[in-house]
Amino acid sequence: MEDLKRIRRILTAVLLAVVLLVPGAGFGSLPAVVAGALSPPEFLDAAYHEELALNGGRAGIDLSGVDDGYVAVSAISGMRLKFQVVKDEETYNYDLASDGTPSVFPLQCGSGYYLFRVMENVVDSKYAELYAVSCDVSLKDSFQPFLRPSSYVNYTRQSACVQKAAEIAASSESSRAMVEAIYDLIRTTVTYDREKAASVKSGYLPDPDETLRTGKGICFDYAALAASMLRSQGVPTKMIFGYVAPKGLYHAWNMFYTEETGWVTVSFDVNVRDWSRIDLTFSANGADADFIGDGSNYTDVYSY
Repeated sequence: MEDLKRIRRILTAVLLAVVLLVPGAGFGSLPAVVAGALSPPEFLDAAYHEELALNGGRAGIDLSGVDDGYVAVSAISGMRLKFQVVKDEETYNYDLASDGTPSVFPLQCGSGYYLFRVMENVVDSKYAELYAVSCDVSLKDSFQPFLRPSSYVNYTRQSACVQKAAEIAASSESSRAMVEAIYDLIRTTVTYDREKAASVKSGYLPDPDETLRTGKGICFDYAALAASMLRSQGVPTKMIFGYVAPKGLYHAWNMFYTEETGWVTVSFDVNVRDWSRIDLTFSANGADADFIGDGSNYTDVYSY
């Protein structure tokens, strides 16, 4: 009986009171479960604050949220723009709107020294630095980059997907039940849009609410919807881009963290103290067993 109680306590806490394992970052705390029901978590936002941004003329970089795990930027140009985030040996290059529309990007590389660069297209595929700032980042805790919205995982407090996730959480007796319900909702209501996959352009960013409303999308859409719903309910969730063997398929999927126990999601057996993989695209549409495997055939390249 004591063992059973201990297992139930672990499963209840595993997604809402665990630590994320991010190199170089510390540990924090997540919303708790109270009296057998999920306690609604504080909504963690991420936004561009013009009055706080460092001004480089045609570009502004807001560093006010770096310890919360994100950087925000806005720029204006008649040319194409990129935003570059550099930490140690890792570099992330993002498309940036040239009409001043703010963008938010995660600091997924953990605490440390960062360089942020707004790059402007000059000719062909060549870019020149328009504005750059650097700073030391000390994350409040290692959950932050994976608990907030960004340009890649784009949602607000009012988003339909967030409201739906809150509705599911309110009727769930445990965090595990909530995650299973969210997973099942996406798996059973969203189908793979092959026409969109064949025509999608570089720089595409998903709209989780549209995916939920239309019931179709590509792997990027699946991953963004799942991350939006889980993050909004206090579940630290990564969106991963990488390759799936044996055919080298470039793909997007999600990962959430478990600290003390394994948990089976889709066809993956979760390793103790490791990230758990959620591949909703394959689960919803069926896939060759070679792709599903045991998770060892997934090669992570970028995380958001």
